[in-house]
Amino acid sequence: MTIPFPATAPGPWTTTAMVAAIVLTSTAGEVLTAAAMKSIGDLDDIRARAGMKGAIRAVVTCPLFFAGVGFLALSFFSLLFALNHLNLSLVAPASASLTLVTDAIAAKFFLKENVDRRRWTAAVLVCIGVYFLAH
Repeated sequence: MTIPFPATAPGPWTTTAMVAAIVLTSTAGEVLTAAAMKSIGDLDDIRARAGMKGAIRAVVTCPLFFAGVGFLALSFFSLLFALNHLNLSLVAPASASLTLVTDAIAAKFFLKENVDRRRWTAAVLVCIGVYFLAH
């Protein structure tokens, strides 16, 4: 059984755009979901006060949560589209590693998290690795 694959691979700009779509939508989804969970508070405390229904209600009534889920769904469909046109050996490592970098940046600037030198070093090494992967 042969797996059909497009005869010509997309150009470098198209490839970059596909990976960027995955990375940006994934990062937006993760940041929005993290912000939602921080705004909701400790689910164990909510469950202790209002039961499991109260904890579920707290999550499903948070607009940030649904925005995050929406972006994560877009990321998933962007991944499917990219896998339809590009090699898995490029898409998976590039999107996963670059998402690590953008998550660190977003955590620092949007969520005001402390991103230490070790994480920045890891992000730079990931960028170097992606460069070698792409060339």
